Amino acid sequence: MDLKGKRVLVFGSGKSGIGAAELLGQVGACPVLYDGNPDLDKEAVLHKTASIKETDIYAGGLPEEVQKSLDLAVLSPGVPTDLPLVKSFYEQGLPVWGEVELAFRTGKGRVLAITGTNGKTTTTALLGKIMEDAEDSVFVVGNIGTPYTSKALEMTEDSVTVAEISSFQLETIEKFAPCVSAILNITEDHLNRHHTMEEYIRVKELIVKNQKPEDVCVLNYEDPVLREFGKNIVPQTVYFSSERRLEKGIFLEDGQIILKTEDQEISLVKTDDLKLLGKHNFENVMAAAAMAYYAGVSVESIRKSICEFTAVEHRIEYVTEKNGVVYYNDSKGTNPDAAIKGIQAMNRPTWLIGGGYDKGSSYDEWLNSFDGKVRSLVLIGQTKEKIREAAERLGVCSCILCENLQEAVKICAEKAQPGEAVLLSPACASWGQFDNYEQRGDCFKEYVKNL
Repeated sequence: MDLKGKRVLVFGSGKSGIGAAELLGQVGACPVLYDGNPDLDKEAVLHKTASIKETDIYAGGLPEEVQKSLDLAVLSPGVPTDLPLVKSFYEQGLPVWGEVELAFRTGKGRVLAITGTNGKTTTTALLGKIMEDAEDSVFVVGNIGTPYTSKALEMTEDSVTVAEISSFQLETIEKFAPCVSAILNITEDHLNRHHTMEEYIRVKELIVKNQKPEDVCVLNYEDPVLREFGKNIVPQTVYFSSERRLEKGIFLEDGQIILKTEDQEISLVKTDDLKLLGKHNFENVMAAAAMAYYAGVSVESIRKSICEFTAVEHRIEYVTEKNGVVYYNDSKGTNPDAAIKGIQAMNRPTWLIGGGYDKGSSYDEWLNSFDGKVRSLVLIGQTKEKIREAAERLGVCSCILCENLQEAVKICAEKAQPGEAVLLSPACASWGQFDNYEQRGDCFKEYVKNL
């Protein structure tokens, strides 16, 4: 679709929506901003889109005559596709894209795309470093913090885009086609949005929808859903495994990450030489390394980059030590499976701060993973009662309920003894108390440093 002169609705006025509106304005389209919040501060939003000369903005309701005048609707990732208004777009025959689709259609070059329930941010950041060390023009975008749309017009045919793609973003792709993709794992998450695991799995698997036989998809062999999925897809399947030797793929064996192709076996790196800790991070390294290798990066360059890479912010991030107590920020642990990795990484008795927005998850598996490490569970947010009930039913540890994160940090600091740890690893989303997990992690670090 030639966007010049087209009247395009941008649904959502957050970072992604502003990025989409800016891009549309730059390619000659006529963006119309819409947000479902009737109390939206329109002036503040218009101030953010100062580079667009003419922008209509609507909040709460969308007039019928405006809807009928549209040529395209672009949804921000946070907008569910089953909203009545979005359904009416489809019924009207209006094309509906997500911001990833918009960016892909206006950008250039090769795309390497990563999805999965957990590990996306670390793997994207690591792959971004590998590619930046090997290529001249690289963009690291998506869920990792930089909207894809904000960089699309800077891309050339020689550019490489490394994109972290969420299930929300995959719902609205049409032509989006990475040359190398990866699905790291699939565990229960976002059921408040997708409603069933079957639908969540279907949406994640859309990442290969437009890939061709010469393209590659990297999959976790130890995930039974992905192992089966890899048998019947169009792109070439490359598996990674932290549990066994593979006939072809990349695997962990005797403290080494080994890449095995059809004609050679390459010892890529010793895990002792990595700055990342834990089996889950070794899996992230394997996924990123495999993607880079099949994107044409040399083994020597990959090895150098992965040995230099350090952990990303908010993922089992060391904060400080005070009075013999070590504090860790794992705000990126936004679901139970991710939070399991956080507590497994602890090597001392731990005061664990959990709770937040309710995404409809079950917490039993997370609670059962504590393995006696958790001195007490200090709970905040919408889910605190739900988690306490589960903890009491399972008899895993005592619980303390707090009004907010600042109070939780204060209580942990008062009760923790030298030689123990305090870990923020909520197993829940941040919404309701914070704008995002980054803000939650930043607040945690600030509260700890001010103790």
